[in-house]
Amino acid sequence: MRDSKTKGLVHVYTGNGKGKTTAALGTALRAAGHGLKVLIIQFMKQQDSIGEMKALAGTDLPITIKQFGQRVFFRSRACEPMDIHIAHQGLQFFKEAMESETYDIIVLDEIIMAIYFGLVKQDEVIDLIQTRPSHLHLLLTGRKATKKLKDLADLVTEMKEVKHYYRRGVNAQKGLEY
Repeated sequence: MRDSKTKGLVHVYTGNGKGKTTAALGTALRAAGHGLKVLIIQFMKQQDSIGEMKALAGTDLPITIKQFGQRVFFRSRACEPMDIHIAHQGLQFFKEAMESETYDIIVLDEIIMAIYFGLVKQDEVIDLIQTRPSHLHLLLTGRKATKKLKDLADLVTEMKEVKHYYRRGVNAQKGLEY
């Protein structure tokens, strides 16, 4: 349902507050409601039990989710060559998805953290962003967006933690964090 007047935009959702992935998923849901085709590529994640995977499995919305990560997040273990390999598979998948021109929106969930942890190179990601089809919207999420990424974006939203229940010892809860 592509409009010939559509100019592809780059959104960056960053900061230390909660809501980056949630904002991207909300935009994806809104877009799907208008018949746009959405691809969500999740870096550093491999969990089929998260809420968004379960919710989308039971719908016919034009949203596809692909995950590129190991089941155990590497901050709880040493980063392994396999983490870098899987992240590069995700980047290659992104490149091929862009080239296919199948999608109207591609979400690169946690790509900013994949850059931060050295799983992928920022310049490689920027080069891909700059070669996207002119209609394609890209949404990038993750803490610690660099000035270079922010300058490249058309929209930057920084989530700022003001208060969080984690600080009171409340753990992540099903339906809110995953």
